[in-house]
Amino acid sequence: MVRLARLRFKGARAGCAVLVATLLAAQALASSTVYKWVDEYGTVHLSTSKPPAGVQYQTLNIGSTSSSSSRPASGSGSVAAKKPPPPASPQLLAQRSEVLSSLQTRECVLALETLDRLTSGTKPTSATELARLKQTAELNCSKDPARRREQEQMAARLRVANSPECVSARNQLADMMAPGSRTPRVQVQSQQAFVDDHCTPPVQ
Repeated sequence: MVRLARLRFKGARAGCAVLVATLLAAQALASSTVYKWVDEYGTVHLSTSKPPAGVQYQTLNIGSTSSSSSRPASGSGSVAAKKPPPPASPQLLAQRSEVLSSLQTRECVLALETLDRLTSGTKPTSATELARLKQTAELNCSKDPARRREQEQMAARLRVANSPECVSARNQLADMMAPGSRTPRVQVQSQQAFVDDHCTPPVQ
């Protein structure tokens, strides 16, 4: 009986250890969440902090295989108090920072490219749309001068990649690679190299 009791105690202790490890992993995951939302003016925000109550947002859990979800942030309710999650590991924090920086760069480049295209075009653009794009760029573009120049260069490459010439080049490449095409391999390779060098968007 004593031996059986010990085995049961060991089994219960192992179960508790698994439960504690699972809870700690869940808490660490919660501290590695990136939030994305659009405010009333259409400006895109990316942050590791939750948006104001009532704002619809998307989440990206770093280290999780689950897809992003979208739901409104709640500001009140009878939710049981939770203990604050333990600090995330340095590796997880670095990963979160890298993902957040990548997302912010994407929003920055898209805003800069659209802003440049609209302001240099002939079609009229509303002041509200221009203000939204400028605000999105201000929030997401880097404050470091060197990094900001890199983002502006990426926006210029994106502008070229979206140009009619590059659209035509990608269509020609697709035609050359279509089943039944008799385009010489050398010509296909040349067209592919041109598309890779000049017409590949730096961000998707």
